[in-house]
Amino acid sequence: MGRSMREELSRLLEDHPVVATVKDDDDLRAVLRSDRAVVFLLYGTLMNLPDLVARLKTHGKTVLVNVDLLEGFGGKEVVVRYVRERAGADGVLSAKAHLVRAARELGIFAVHRFFLIDSLSYRKLAGQVRQSRADAVEILPGCMPRVIGWVVADIDVPLIAGGLVCDREDVFAALGAGAAAVASSNHAVWEM
Repeated sequence: MGRSMREELSRLLEDHPVVATVKDDDDLRAVLRSDRAVVFLLYGTLMNLPDLVARLKTHGKTVLVNVDLLEGFGGKEVVVRYVRERAGADGVLSAKAHLVRAARELGIFAVHRFFLIDSLSYRKLAGQVRQSRADAVEILPGCMPRVIGWVVADIDVPLIAGGLVCDREDVFAALGAGAAAVASSNHAVWEM
């Protein structure tokens, strides 16, 4: 019996704990020159997404697309099918539980993103993860070691610390607090 997507993603993050977050063409060119194996793609349109993903995949990257930020798509589950079937991505990121769940049902990596801005958003997180059945969780901002520890204790999936992970100290603090990986658009962090 094969490994579950959750186990595969967990192993991938264990092997590659620094994830490159790509938000524009400059980042894309930089990540293609880097040795980062996992990429969170945070931009694209209906027209160019297949090409962006293909360029990354040609360079051996595992690509997860943030479906919430794509231009030309609505928040419908069909966007997840498009990302899988037409663009060929390995998975999706979304703050929307139904899109994360749709990715799981299609057999691709499913990362549920959370913006932790206050205690209310923190208290809702575990229930949302149960609803989405995510393979992993990304919390933003990722430079909050104390909060990372709380969330890791509340969930049973890998946690990715993303957003405002700016330097070596942030990376080690997040990983030391229990994050499985960090995601950053900072090219210096990619080189760690």
